[in-house]
Amino acid sequence: MESTERDAAAVRIPPPLVYLTAILAGVLLQRYALTLPLGLSDTLRITAGAGATLFGFGLLVVAAALFRRTGQDPKPWTSTPAIISTGAYRLSRNPIYLGMALIQAAVGLLAANGWILLSLPLVLMAIQVTAIRHEEAYLERKFGDAYLRYKDSVRRWL
Repeated sequence: MESTERDAAAVRIPPPLVYLTAILAGVLLQRYALTLPLGLSDTLRITAGAGATLFGFGLLVVAAALFRRTGQDPKPWTSTPAIISTGAYRLSRNPIYLGMALIQAAVGLLAANGWILLSLPLVLMAIQVTAIRHEEAYLERKFGDAYLRYKDSVRRWL
């Protein structure tokens, strides 16, 4: 890495803001435009929503603990001193974003709001463009072959 480059990924939009914006847009669409029902029984909807909530928050807690344990900051625009490849990072290169996606899905299910669920693929594409591609480019520059090996051995989402 050249000394003129900043030692961080060029992420400009906080990823939680992308998820929150989609949830807010879904709430507004559901309330003021067109209701998009889910067509699921309350039992199935609430059970799936509760499961997504628990798994999503679980991923966030586990990933945050790994960051704390390794002395790193989870904010993607800060320097990364080491690749985390243990815990949830053995299964997903992006467990925090996956956790946030599950929480968005949970909100959609629990609120019976199809717009929030329908926007999830768009949110994942936005996260790819605004965060993940910048993070991966930074990590490849900084860690080279070590990151490429990790990237080859662990899927982006699951």
